Amino acid sequence: MRVKPLLRVRKTGALMVAAVLAFVGAVPFASYGWAYALVLLIPVAAFVWAWRAGTDVFADELRVRALFGSTRVPWARVTELAPDRSGQIAALLDNGNMIRLTGVTRDNLSKVLAAGGQEIGGEK
Repeated sequence: MRVKPLLRVRKTGALMVAAVLAFVGAVPFASYGWAYALVLLIPVAAFVWAWRAGTDVFADELRVRALFGSTRVPWARVTELAPDRSGQIAALLDNGNMIRLTGVTRDNLSKVLAAGGQEIGGEK
């Protein structure tokens, strides 16, 4: 049985709209022949990535999803959540590795922490 995440954080929907527009714009180019039809795969892949990529927050873990696959990070392994220069949040793990949390920004970090039952300052 699949457990539903407490919070799903995704990139903006504008990326999906841009992918649809790119697909529509590539259709005339793709009509020149079968070899050119492969160009349509680029906006399709961009749409699927924008729809799928993000961070799912569970009570016991974070799941960072990409176009293909996902990475599970238990909350117990996260030592710090820190923003980078662009405002994206990365999780520093207990082994020194960093994982960028797709879709998580300074603006929605408090929602992610609240959904995961975490408190600012590291105390639970």
